[in-house]
Order: sequence, then structure tokens, then C-alpha cells
Amino acid sequence: MVQRRGKVSFRNLTKSQLGGVVFGCTKNTIKECMSKQLFGLPYNHISYVQKIDIGLPLFLFNYSDRTLHGIFDAAGPGQLNIDPYGWTSDGSDRTSYPAQVQISMRLQCEPLSEKKFKPAIADNYYSPHHFWFELDHFQASKLICLLTSFAVKPKPPMNTSNTRQIFHLIEKKENSDEIKPSENEPVDSLEVPLSSVMESDFSAAASHPGFSENHPDVHDPKRIDKEFVLEKLKGLAIGHGENSLMKTVERANIPTCMNLEDRDTLEEETYSEGKSDGSSLVSSLLPHTISQLMHEVKELRAYGLENSTKMCYLEEKLDEAHKEIHRLRERCSMLESISGSLITKAGDSEREIHSPDDSNLDPTEAILLLGGFDKDSETWLSSVVSYFPSRNVVKAHSSTSCIRSNASVAKLDDKIYVFGGDDGGRGWTNTVESYNQTDGQWSLYPSLNERKGSLGGATLDGKIFAIGGGNGTQSFSDVEMLDPDIGKWIITRSMAKERFAVASVEHNGSIYAVGGFDGTEYLNTAERFDPREHSWMNIASMKSRRGCHSLVVLKEKLYAIGGYDSETMVSSVEVYDPRRGTWITGEPMKELRGYSAVAVVKDSIYVIGGYKGEGEDILDTVRVECFKEGEGWKNVPCSSIGRRCYLSAVAL
Repeated sequence: MVQRRGKVSFRNLTKSQLGGVVFGCTKNTIKECMSKQLFGLPYNHISYVQKIDIGLPLFLFNYSDRTLHGIFDAAGPGQLNIDPYGWTSDGSDRTSYPAQVQISMRLQCEPLSEKKFKPAIADNYYSPHHFWFELDHFQASKLICLLTSFAVKPKPPMNTSNTRQIFHLIEKKENSDEIKPSENEPVDSLEVPLSSVMESDFSAAASHPGFSENHPDVHDPKRIDKEFVLEKLKGLAIGHGENSLMKTVERANIPTCMNLEDRDTLEEETYSEGKSDGSSLVSSLLPHTISQLMHEVKELRAYGLENSTKMCYLEEKLDEAHKEIHRLRERCSMLESISGSLITKAGDSEREIHSPDDSNLDPTEAILLLGGFDKDSETWLSSVVSYFPSRNVVKAHSSTSCIRSNASVAKLDDKIYVFGGDDGGRGWTNTVESYNQTDGQWSLYPSLNERKGSLGGATLDGKIFAIGGGNGTQSFSDVEMLDPDIGKWIITRSMAKERFAVASVEHNGSIYAVGGFDGTEYLNTAERFDPREHSWMNIASMKSRRGCHSLVVLKEKLYAIGGYDSETMVSSVEVYDPRRGTWITGEPMKELRGYSAVAVVKDSIYVIGGYKGEGEDILDTVRVECFKEGEGWKNVPCSSIGRRCYLSAVAL
């Protein structure tokens, strides 16, 4: 199911938005992940693991030491139970991590501490130590840039023969082309110049399994990293016991790309150690060799950091370009509507978009639709339109200041207030905006005290109430109240239960809050707030549990419509009569749906868009349903909005 944030923290990116995925492991499971080339997550992560295609960048987070490993590629699509018995003690139990994907190593890099990688995915942290595993393209690119600067070069194969050949640095006498053996050189030692050693090692490394022909080191022997340098110097000292060269190598703190500035100091310290030891071999050759190698490493790291910086800069520009394209699309749609009436064919119905000053439209028939997600363009929206169901007409308005989905909306006097929600799956917000119907302008208002979404909204006694909601890790019972004259949200009496994905409405001087998710289970309970007693009291429970549903008032009765019952989306409707204090089963809708826009216009309930459930699709607005007492539910032709869900609605 999409956006069950009260129970599982997901970003719920679409397949086109998904740029990478982080998988988890511990010190006890990381070896199996690597040996089987298989990553896995618990079952409740399958919704986005199934969106993984071959080649998608993957990363592995080790919970034991909180380090990030990479860079990996998906070697196959994400699916269930590739290995049904993976990560179990003896292979007899079913795996606890069935959401799996086969992987391959793209580039082996040093593990990154959380301190280093956290800034790259800061928007994914919903608590100090927990983050969403879904990455958008920009975040995945930033991690790739960061890890690439810590790439590990494949090591040359080790000589495993019983009589290991020892390579010695040979002094070359001035004005002599002949290489002389050292006085203490063993007879069976193989004597070669340093340049020959280096050339042979690069050839060996290039033939190492997994070492790509396109790897820059194959074409540029100057690209020597710290591990290669350390391994080579250790090899030079093998067989010399307590030789000062071996001591120097062991004590040498080969720098990383994070401390390039220390390399000159390192060179001087290494030279001093060799000199004080008294070894002619070290004193004569070590300074020159270390100096040359450190210079080459410094050039390599500087080149790598420069390229990584450029790549990150380009990724930022690409992300900005995508956002600008999105803004231009919305602007284009609005300009089309302003330019005049437009009629196009869509199936058997006509689409009519009027300019905002069309005097033929009755404003009392309008439903204001705000934000949400548009399946047709695969974009999250900040757009605002009025929908006139009796005319199948849409009128565009100025957009909100940011993308909003799962937000709440309330009307007070001539203003529409929208508050909370999330920015297209990237994070919950506490911002508040107000739309003035007189001049068509949006204004910012004081923010809520908490970042939250999927909350209820209602107006009572000239004040606006923000009810319950959640932030992906918590479900709230809190209620905040805004008095526009004071200009501040005040914490008022909380509900008896935490309610995320709650539905609420005002009726006859009381506020009703129905259903929702309390952090453990979906609820069928309901509460009513009486301002005279300034308290919430329980009322009769619904027959079914439901969340992400809608609640409206029609002819003195409350209608709880659709939603999610903890297993599936439902089409059921329940009706509450406040005079009798009981719920009865109403006529069900024709479609399963939750996260819909619902409003009452002229004694009719209109349900617009929504989500059908796991593995299903977002409903197109051709399937707008209308309910009228005595006539039941009917489909209303509509082709002017597209396929939308997670949007908010209020009758004007």
C-alpha cells in the first residue's frame, strides 16, 4: 500500500523518481550479503524493492558500525524470496528479509562513516538515527560522487610460491649503467630496478579479475593509491626482519584524500626516521621514492576530488532543471486556461477549460482541488484548480508556494487555509498558506508547532483546528488551534487516541474525528469535540476500521467514505446520525479508493480521484463518483483533471 507512513517510513517514490536504494545489514550478515551477491529487506519494504530494475545503484548500510558500503548495481529486478532461506542460522527457517535483489559490484570503495554520508541524504532522516532507504536521483548521485573519491584499487595478485622472490631497491652508481648487487644480497635473490618492479605490478593489476580495461590506472600508471603504495613498500621489506625500511613502512601514516595537506610533513618525518636508523639502503633511496610516490598520490587525489566536485555540481544543476521543467509545465497549463476556452475530445466526453474570469460559472458549484500527485505526468503538484462537476469545467488559480500532498484544508470566511502535508514524499512540513478568494493571492501564515501530514482540518467558532496526523514515525493525538486575529497556533485539548490518516469535519458546533492509524493498528473508533466543555468524548464506533478515508456532512448526517481497512482499499461507506448516535452501512461506491478528494456541492457528494490499492493504479477522474440520497452512486463524466491522488479538496 502506498504511503502507510504511520506504520512504515517510506518515501514512496515512483519508479521514475527512484534513483537508488540503501539496504541494511549487520556485522553478522554482511559476509553472506557479499558471498551470495544478494541484498534483502523485511517484507514491508517490497513496495519499492519491486521498483528496482537492472543497473539501479545500490548501497549497503551496516547497522553494527553505522557505515555505508558501495557502489553496487542491481544485477536483476527486485522481487520476493530469491533466496527464501537467506540470513538464517541453519537454512531451515524462512528468511526475515524476503524483499531481495541480486547485486554486482560497480566500484569497491572504502566504507563511509555516517558522519560523512549523512549530509548527502539529510532530507531522508526522519529521526536522528533513522532514514528512508529510497533515494531520488540527486541523492544517489551525491553518494556515488562521495564514494568514488574513496575508491579502492584492486590489489595485485600475491606470489604464493614457497620460495618467495624478493625485490630489492638497487643503488645505481653515478656514471655507471651497470646494476650492482648489494654486499649483503642473498645469492638466490632476484635483482631488478625499481622501474621494472612498478611496470610489472601495473601489468599484474591490469590482469586482476574485476580490473576493468577502462579503469584509469591501466592507461595512467601515475594513478597510485595509498593501499598500493603501502603494499609495495611492505613487499620491498619482506625478509629483512627488523630492517628499518619495514619499520618505516609500518609506522608510515599513508594519508587519505581527507588529509592531503599533511603529505609534505609525512615525507619529512619518514625521511628523518630512515636517517636516524642508520641504514644506508633507507637513507639513500627512501626519501626520493616516498617523495615521488606521495607526489603522484597527491595528483591522483586532487584529480579525483576535482572530478567528483564537478559531477556533484552538474547533478545539482540537473535537479534544478527538472524542478524548473515541472514549474514550467504547471505555468503552461495555467496560461492555457487563461488564454480562453479550450475544448478537446477525451473519450466520449468533452473537456472544457475556462479562463479565470468566466462569469458564466456558478461559484457555489465549485470544488477547490489542491496539490497531490498526477499520474499522467508522474509529478507532485503545487497547482490549484476549481472543478465544476455539473459543467465538467476546470478553472486554474495561482499555485501554492510549494508542492503539497496529504495536506489538510479548511475554509474560514473568504479564505482557504491549507496546512501540513509533505513535499512530494521528500519530507513532512508544518507550513501554512491562505488563499484569498477576492484577489486570488496566496499568503503565508504562522507554521504549525509540529511537522505533520495526513491530518484532519476543521473550522469552528472563527478558529481553525489541525487534528492529529503523523510524521512517518509517530501518530499524533495533538490538536492545534489557529486564531487568525492572534496569528499563532495554540496547543489545545488532545484527542483520546493518536490518529494518523484521520478524517474530520465540523457539524452543528462540534468537531468529529473518525478512524485513522494509532501507530499500531487502524481504528474504527470516533471522537467528538465539544467546545463548551472543551474536551473530546468517545462516540459510537464504526463497523469497519479505516484510515486515509474521507468524512463529509450531507443532510445532517456524517458519511465516512472509502479508505484503507488495514488489508485493502475499500469502497464501503458508513453513515453516522448524531441524533441517534449510531452508524449504519451506506451504499458502497463503485470503485475501491482512498486518498481521494471529497466535497459536498448542492446536496451531492463528489469523490474525485484516489488510489485503488497495492498493485493497482491511481484512479482517473473520468471515474468521479457522485452520491445523492435516493439516487445512489453514479459516475460523472470528467476528463479535465487527469489521474490524481493525495490531493485536498474543499467546497467553495
